[in-house]
Amino acid sequence: MSGPVGYEYALLQVIPRIERGEAMNAGVLLYCRARDALVVRVELDRGRLAALDPYADADAVADVLATIAAVASVPEPPRSDRHATGALAARGPGAGEDIGRRFRRLTTARSTIVAPGPVHAGLTTDPVAEADRLLVRLVRPPGPPCG
Repeated sequence: MSGPVGYEYALLQVIPRIERGEAMNAGVLLYCRARDALVVRVELDRGRLAALDPYADADAVADVLATIAAVASVPEPPRSDRHATGALAARGPGAGEDIGRRFRRLTTARSTIVAPGPVHAGLTTDPVAEADRLLVRLVRPPGPPCG
């Protein structure tokens, strides 16, 4: 097992009414260049969304989150042939795109109901487990306080 490596992550935030400035976290997008990993975890809490905006279209928000997950999960060509075309190219949005470039595109600021938060950095030995840990810690509602 090798030591810790750097990674970057951004939270996927749902902002149902931009003018109110209220947001909820609904996913995490993690990129680890050293492990050639782009991991996405999404989890929409419809009850929390309804508490922020009872008129928010939860199905549309879920569709956007699913699309982001699909773009992040598109397989890429082998590392030696990043810009493959034809039979070697993946299909769908982000097809054949380097995962680092895909992470940057998915974390570009936009003014929509689902938007990425700022990019943060950390160290991990397992990017997949780290994405799961971030989902529990930053997206799911917190548990009861200890004490």
